[in-house]
This record gives sequence, C-alpha cells and structure tokens, in this order.
Amino acid sequence: MKQAIVNCTIHTGQEVIEKNVIIIEDGIIRSLQKEVPENYQLIDLNGYNIAAGFLDIHINGGEQFHFSKHPTEEAIHDIYESSLKGGTTHMLPCLISSSHENILKGIEAVKNYRIKYNNGVIGMHLEGPFLNPIKRGAHLAKYVRTPTHAELEEIIHYGKDVIKLITIAPECFTDKQIDMLMESGIIVSAGHSNATYEQSANAFSKGIKLITHLYNAMTQFGHRSPGLVGAIFENENVFAPIILDGAHCDYAAARVAYKIKKDKLILISDALFLGRKVKEFKWDEFNAKLVDGFYRNEEGNLAGAAISMADAVRNAVTHLNVSVKEAIAMATCRPAKAIQLDNNVGSIKVGFPASFVKFSNDLKLIEAMVL
Repeated sequence: MKQAIVNCTIHTGQEVIEKNVIIIEDGIIRSLQKEVPENYQLIDLNGYNIAAGFLDIHINGGEQFHFSKHPTEEAIHDIYESSLKGGTTHMLPCLISSSHENILKGIEAVKNYRIKYNNGVIGMHLEGPFLNPIKRGAHLAKYVRTPTHAELEEIIHYGKDVIKLITIAPECFTDKQIDMLMESGIIVSAGHSNATYEQSANAFSKGIKLITHLYNAMTQFGHRSPGLVGAIFENENVFAPIILDGAHCDYAAARVAYKIKKDKLILISDALFLGRKVKEFKWDEFNAKLVDGFYRNEEGNLAGAAISMADAVRNAVTHLNVSVKEAIAMATCRPAKAIQLDNNVGSIKVGFPASFVKFSNDLKLIEAMVL
C-alpha cells in the first residue's frame, strides 16, 4: 500500500520540519518530501504533530495480564495493544526475578510471539534475578540469586535475539561474568544495586552505559559516599531512565537529574499495569493494590508504576519544564539510542517502520498510528 501523510509538523528525532510529506510504502518510510505524489492514499493530520511512536524499554503488564505471572503470548499481546493507547508503538515486555523455568517460558513466549506478529514487540527486558537482595525492592527474595556461570550461559543461549536488555546488580558479578554478558550482545543495565561509587565506576568502565530506573533501588548520592547515583551523574555516557510519576522520585529530584544528565535522561513507564483497570494483584507472595493512583504492596511500599508513556511525556513538560520537542525525544530517539536500536526505530527516517504517534501542541491528544 502507498500512503502519504500530509498537513502535519514532523518531529523526526533530529529536527522539527513543517509542511513536508511522509511517503510510506508497505509499512516503511520511503521519503520525506515537499510534493504530494499522485496515486497515494492521503492521510491528512489536520495540522497535528507527528513523531516516531514512543519506545518503552520497561513495562511489566498491559490492562489485564502481568508478564511475569503469565509469561505467555496472550500477555505480550495485551501489553502491545494496551501500550498503543498511550502512543507507544515499540516496547520491551519486562520479566522480573523469578524461577529459571519461568524465565525460559518468557523467552519462548516472546520468541514465538515475534514469529507470529510483525509489530512493535522488539524483544524482552529481563529485570533480575541477579540483583542485590538489599535493593530488591518489590522483587521476591526467594527468586533473587547470585549468578552462576552455568545459568548465565543458558540464559544467553536461549535468550539470543530475544533478550535485548538485562538488569543486574554489577557488584554481585565477577568481571568475567560481566564480560560474558557484554560479549553476548545483550544490553546490560545496572539496577537494584547496592554498589559503592567505586564498584559503579568499575561497571561503567567495562562498558555498561545504562541504568534501570534512576534513584530507585540503588545507592543514593552522599557527599562522602557518592554511590551509584553519584557515578551516574558523573559519567556523561550513561543513560538514565526515570519513572516520572511523582511517587518513584520527587519532581524536584527529576529536575536536578535533567540538568545533569541532559539528553541522557530518558522516560520509561515501568507500569505494573496500564490503564489502572487492575485494582488488586497477587502473584506468589508479590501483592499490589491501586491506592490513590499508585500501586503499593500491603506494607505501603511502591510495587510498580501506573503511568503510560503518554503520561510520562506530559509530566516531563509540566514538571521538568522542558519543551514538547524535548519530551518527545526523551520517549523516542533517546531510548532507542540507549538500547542501541537507533538505526532501526525511534525516529522518522527513510527505511524506518511507519509507526508513529500523533499529538496536539498541548499534548491533550496523544495517539498511536501504525500503518
């Protein structure tokens, strides 16, 4: 099918272009040009903005299913369909610390799903189980464990081309084990970590350039013990995803982070569920209840976010005082760069998929367009 998107402001990821036409053939962007071609289906955006669809590299559930509890194709599709409602066209369903069997089931489900569906599920985020128990957060203690060479090898083998991102506590790994992960091609993220500043700096020196969720489940900054947060702030090459819901970190702390990290601060949802339709959730000993718009466990601690990427983008404009262009970049081209997929998704470029987000200047309207 040949289509032409007209009458819009285009946020390519590198620049903002007025009065251009996006030419699409068979679901792929073929050109950006001034002229409207003949014999193309016209899609008139009536003056709205368009950008590459949002990319969420950390999402746990859709409107019905939690992927770790239900490591199935059905749960993955729920995450995909639910994410579209918030302008997200590409995502990494996240499987948190669980049994080895459950991890392999999740890998198999994503692998089979991607064979059946050619959509925005670009792989899987494995968050754990090799975390520091002191900073495990809502992860179940019985599943958090020390990495062994054998289990890492099996996960790498079965997860090839499926696991795009893995969260680890780097201080719980030997240098050889970190090297093994780095050489596998899986993007390694530091999180749920009690690392000292020195341990964090060593991990970054070995090539880790991403952390999981800034401020949450990590050693905080102190003037005598800078911790993981201090190492993140010092290293200009490290990308720092942030959960911008006002609960996982104060908006003032987020503003400080933005001033320091600049274009390395990116948005994630880390949604336990989307749409706030699931009011209570239980999986094994993990429990969560929606209280005043936030998921909390029976002890009152945060047990996952409830925002969409659209919410995160709006909050960036409102609470970080950034431009709409900047907020859109924080949800598109920058997370793509963080997971080294910026040559495939996250921008409006020739050869990229025709998966977009349409939005109004005030961001009241945000909707996905997958052509």
